[in-house]
Amino acid sequence: MGHYYSKNPDVESNESIIEYHLAPMSLILSTDNGVFSKGDIDFGSKVLVKAFLDDQHEVKSLLDVGCGYGTIGLMIKKHLPTINLHMVDVNERAMALAKKNAIQNGISDVKVYESDTLEQVTESFDAIVTNPPIRAGKEVVHRILENSIHHLNVGGAIYVVIQKKQGMPSAKKKLEAVFGNVEVIAKDKGYFILKSIKG
Repeated sequence: MGHYYSKNPDVESNESIIEYHLAPMSLILSTDNGVFSKGDIDFGSKVLVKAFLDDQHEVKSLLDVGCGYGTIGLMIKKHLPTINLHMVDVNERAMALAKKNAIQNGISDVKVYESDTLEQVTESFDAIVTNPPIRAGKEVVHRILENSIHHLNVGGAIYVVIQKKQGMPSAKKKLEAVFGNVEVIAKDKGYFILKSIKG
């Protein structure tokens, strides 16, 4: 399977470098075939990172679910270097790139490991961020939303980026059902940032 949400994408490796700027920070990121948004930083990911940083500066621990090659988690840690960052994915190529990208950007204290949604996550966090794998299907996306509450500290929040046409209304409804609250904290070009807080 060549999908970015498969464990071992069977497409030939062809690494390239892209840059991600969010003032005053920059990342030089290695990317490759078989990973999500290989050619450029996904616009939704950019919207999520900016919304999170505008909203949140007190977090001590963060989990990035479906981290890909590390775009979201690494840029947040670049801005908030003291956070304890965990990043999970199912794609082995993406995880290898995320580890490499942390090293080549001088970002330490990052744990990258395999987890199918949150199945292999054992800790709880102050915040969870996710650009969920829409193409893996609604059931997978909703499993991430449902299980996230079990991996948040009380008062912690999940931040989700999702396009209206790719299931935002049903994701919003699911978060409301799971957490008892949900708000849209940002939107840009059809991308919505949903936030729910664990009471």
